Amino acid sequence: MGLSEYGKIMIGDKGFEFYSDRDKKNFIQIPWKEVDKVIVSVIFGGKWIPRYAFKTKKNGLFTFSSKDPKKALRTIRKYVNPNDIVQSLGFFQVLGRSFKNIFTRKSK
Repeated sequence: MGLSEYGKIMIGDKGFEFYSDRDKKNFIQIPWKEVDKVIVSVIFGGKWIPRYAFKTKKNGLFTFSSKDPKKALRTIRKYVNPNDIVQSLGFFQVLGRSFKNIFTRKSK
């Protein structure tokens, strides 16, 4: 949606659905066959999962958070291949990659 939206999340056998509380026109439905990867942000060694995102084959990346993300991800795992559920990069991994890319470009 672009901005923070509060709403209802429904996970079913056909796909993932989000409905906004404020505006009934704001909703998104992502079929399971359209999901390429599920990217999970993990903090404190897996003790806290603040958000998860769906990378779709055609429409990009959609980020969501819920009250009980572990329960949601366990349900998502039933419909998405567990090998397609990946952990996002950590803060120092992002910094390391950016420094590596800076020095790689200069040497070429």
